Amino acid sequence: MGEFIVKKDDFVLNGEPIRLISGAIHYFRVVPEYWRDRLLKLKACGFNTVETYIPWNFHEPKKGQFQFEGMADVAGFIRTAGEVGLHVIVRPSPYICAEWEFGGLPAWLLADPGMKIRCNHKPYLEHVDAYYDVLLPILKPLLITNGGPIIAMQIENEYGSYGNDTSYLVYLQQSMVQRGIDVLLFTSDGPEDFMLQGGMVPGVLETVNFGSRSKEAFDALRKYQPEGPLMCMEYWNGWFDHWGEEHHTRDADDAAANFDEMMSLGASVNFYMFHGGTNFGYMSGANCFGDDSRYEPTITSYDYDVSLNESGEPTDKYFKVREVVGKYVDLPELELPAPIAKAAYGKVAIQESAGLFAQLNRISTPIQTAAPETMEALGQNDGFIVYETFISGPRGESELTIQDCHDRAIVFLDDQYMGVIERWDASKKVAFSVPAGGAKLRIILENMGRINYGPFMMDRKGITEGVRHGNAFLFGWTTYCLQLDNAEGVAYGTASLPQEPTFNRAILNIEGTPADTFLLMEEWSKGVVYVNGFNIGRYWNRGPQQTLYIPAPLLRQGDNEIVVLELHPSGQSEIEFTDQPILASN
Repeated sequence: MGEFIVKKDDFVLNGEPIRLISGAIHYFRVVPEYWRDRLLKLKACGFNTVETYIPWNFHEPKKGQFQFEGMADVAGFIRTAGEVGLHVIVRPSPYICAEWEFGGLPAWLLADPGMKIRCNHKPYLEHVDAYYDVLLPILKPLLITNGGPIIAMQIENEYGSYGNDTSYLVYLQQSMVQRGIDVLLFTSDGPEDFMLQGGMVPGVLETVNFGSRSKEAFDALRKYQPEGPLMCMEYWNGWFDHWGEEHHTRDADDAAANFDEMMSLGASVNFYMFHGGTNFGYMSGANCFGDDSRYEPTITSYDYDVSLNESGEPTDKYFKVREVVGKYVDLPELELPAPIAKAAYGKVAIQESAGLFAQLNRISTPIQTAAPETMEALGQNDGFIVYETFISGPRGESELTIQDCHDRAIVFLDDQYMGVIERWDASKKVAFSVPAGGAKLRIILENMGRINYGPFMMDRKGITEGVRHGNAFLFGWTTYCLQLDNAEGVAYGTASLPQEPTFNRAILNIEGTPADTFLLMEEWSKGVVYVNGFNIGRYWNRGPQQTLYIPAPLLRQGDNEIVVLELHPSGQSEIEFTDQPILASN
């Protein structure tokens, strides 16, 4: 049994003042076989605490269907942290942001057309309660008050950036307490007046999130919280990337200097991130600051330019940060776990392919509706959705309008490629005429990630209202839901059209023990890759990411099946594995 409390301006652990030097590592972005490696490297850097979010949608992808195994074994991650001698801060949803799909909220919430999120809306809170009824009993034995490593838990995340419903925050606080969560509870917000006003809970410790100007941030906090320990709950020592941007970097000396300033002020610090990891599958989110034309989807890599890179190797920032820790804490000589092997397996030929259109009835069941329905309305979370209808003719040339396109559509008319429509690029338009006998319209709609932050989070995917040719709406649709968490059921060897999305299958043979590797996708256009049935994420030649990280535990000795779903084929006949990542401008 133990106790972690606030006493005046200090954190106190079992009767002794303690300063938290913490780093964020998300178990859901790292394969379980590497959790201990990353945690040992955190501790070797002089840190005493690890922080992690818990994404609701990762644990309850379908309503009432919970998963807490494999990468979702949050209890296993927390126990491992305790075993290596780290305290744990948990930020357990319902909302986490984290550049994660829908900020951690489950997509199925949006199947309710009247849903209101992150407020005192009874249907929403009923779903939260049902989730807490399962999650919190898993965490309770791991609390410090029960002999575990969890010392503190967050109530909600940066709520003041979103709203001002204090009754909602109090409800979450009481929901935790009523389920036996008796460790220190806290909130975290940016150091702006409206953020602190909206996000604080009476009697609950507030912390602040920022990347620079530490004294200004803490002074802002002191206006609202005159007493209590100072803590930066998110020290943004790096940053994330959107598709089409350059890879964000921050000078290691600058990051270390800002950290030093916080330490000199006597503050506790949580590095966001210490190790970013990977947005495997479809779990990268998106930002939207304004209207839809500013929708910005996040890349697969969550490298974040921090102390450990995407594949867990120490960077220059790691050693600069450790030097600062050493000014305030007596550190032993640096001992790191043995480096994880990397391999460049070279080029591997594509052995067989299959066009998407011939697979639709094999990998999906057609649904008939009058108007197009969203993914959520059809029970689908992520991936792709194909809408088909017949347009009578003749009709003169008119623009095709998708009202609204969430997020990226590939348009075919009578199986002829017509172009792409993107919600963020109004210059991409598709127009066509229809011949006398009419024509089949097929729209392949891709969910590029739900918005994870800000006022536009109610981000339903697919076609949200309707499709017009000219000013006339089109009705009578056949829809195929393609979640495509894996590529099972594909019949290879079927013919495909020149510009039709295509599944491409290759076999990577590995002699001996597999090593980490990176799949180089520079010559490919856009799509998703599966390794032995595991979706390792999206690629796109817009950059900045040109490689996909494949941890060794996803591979095996002997034959490994690699499937590339390429949305815009251009004759690629091979894939290539390298031992170095590429994160740069395109």
